[in-house]
Amino acid sequence: MSVIYALIPVAIIFVIIAVIVFFWAVKSNQFEDIEREGMRILLDDDEEQVNKKDNNGNHDK
Repeated sequence: MSVIYALIPVAIIFVIIAVIVFFWAVKSNQFEDIEREGMRILLDDDEEQVNKKDNNGNHDK
């Protein structure tokens, strides 16, 4: 039961750190455009990869 006297201050410190990190993220615009990052995964880069393969010497000589 005496462990709870140590765990409560540690938990409060963790909560304070989490709140500070959250406000830092909001202040530095980390949550500004979260939709674009989700859509970036869905966009396909195959055309750029094909062009890179063609430029690496895969042409007929």
